[in-house]
Amino acid sequence: MALAPTPAAPEMIAEAGRALPGSDSHGPGSPSGDWPSSAAAYYGLFAIIFATFMTFFDQTVFGMLAQRIKTDFQLSDEALGFVGGPASIIFYVLVGIPMARLADIYPRKFVLAGGMVATSVVMVLGGLAQSFGQFIASRMFLGAGGSAHAPAAYSQLADAFPPKKITRAFALLQLGFIGGTTLGIMWGGKLVMLSAGWNDDRVFGMKVFGWQWLLVYMGLAGLVAAALLLLAREPARKLPPGTATHLPANAPASRKLATFMGLDALKAIRARKAVFYPMFGALALSAIETFGLAFWRVPFMIRTYGWDEAQIGAIMGPMMLVSNLTGILFGGLFIEWLAKRYDDANVRGAAICFGVVTLCAILSPLMPTGESSLAVMALGGVFGLAGAVPQNAAIQRIAPPEMRGQVTAFYLFMFTFFGAMGSQVVGSVAQRIVGNEAELWKALVLTAGVLLPIATLLMIRAIKPYRAEVARLEAEGR
Repeated sequence: MALAPTPAAPEMIAEAGRALPGSDSHGPGSPSGDWPSSAAAYYGLFAIIFATFMTFFDQTVFGMLAQRIKTDFQLSDEALGFVGGPASIIFYVLVGIPMARLADIYPRKFVLAGGMVATSVVMVLGGLAQSFGQFIASRMFLGAGGSAHAPAAYSQLADAFPPKKITRAFALLQLGFIGGTTLGIMWGGKLVMLSAGWNDDRVFGMKVFGWQWLLVYMGLAGLVAAALLLLAREPARKLPPGTATHLPANAPASRKLATFMGLDALKAIRARKAVFYPMFGALALSAIETFGLAFWRVPFMIRTYGWDEAQIGAIMGPMMLVSNLTGILFGGLFIEWLAKRYDDANVRGAAICFGVVTLCAILSPLMPTGESSLAVMALGGVFGLAGAVPQNAAIQRIAPPEMRGQVTAFYLFMFTFFGAMGSQVVGSVAQRIVGNEAELWKALVLTAGVLLPIATLLMIRAIKPYRAEVARLEAEGR
């Protein structure tokens, strides 16, 4: 469900971005009204949107290549599932949280640009891989490069836009996700079919499959995104009085290392465990299904309905575009409506959306035609995107400002880590439980039917403690 970066939330997300007097981690104190110019703020937003677009475009096109990768490397469904997810998460586990710490103590634009350069280089290397082992190695480093993107983007935008504009900024940020996923489907299908006609080339003695050139070209485009990020203005950080992002210089090395690895953020999460733990659990379970479906939906359409990639892209792309745009509009309006009635609108709204997504995820693979299956899938996408709005709003609302980057990173870690398991989970269910490639739909139904109801119940459990935490913050004037 929750995808990051995500769109704007209701009034509470504006509270999360409220400027507080304090000192900038890179220089003199910045008063609450000292915001970047509109031009500088919106340019930074544009650069982040484009980088986000490239990230999700790459992921979507890679998913469109799944069946080609399986054929050329002669993989089983389980091995293909490993390539689609776990392979890209191995190094993310080691560097994800420390990379997010960089977003709390160094200029965010450098963290964002550095991540884009790393992922672009790795993408090109994947396009030149000569064996399945080399291809796996390239995917392993991919997640590490992009691990700080969302925390750094959230943090930079929260300090670039005043409260009255932060909602609009987060809404526009979602255009990167929408553009990357929908154009990735529409153009990706055509690109995959186009690359099928390319001859396998020899480059410096290396054999390169036609589809691998798509990875090379997308990697080069990512370098353009990195250059745009470097041209953005770094906004001053808005912190509460007396708050510092750095430990004292005389702090023990072990203490500095522990903080860098997220110890303080973990303590902040544990202090609010009644709300954070069930939200983290719900996100983890839903991420397995979300990523699993995203990776396997093209093979599912091919095996179940006999479609090819171009046909899938031509029909799924427009459906997902309408679904995503509707999700943004509906999500914002729905949560704003709830916020007028409930202090816990963010988590309450997420729980409602989880429930609807559960029904759609179970029903979609059972539809008699490809068109009806995609239509139900698109409806689930509306509520999935709408549910992403309040989830991230809730996290930004209750996370301590001085460690917002790492708290957000831990939350997104649950989404990314467990989401990366999704393709493997579905592949393993398909191979070991269903046992028939032509009945991939059964694996999708089983995965959704087990995981999503539990995720919905966990989100419901988080409503009451979230309401109490919001009341505490408001009593403190925050």
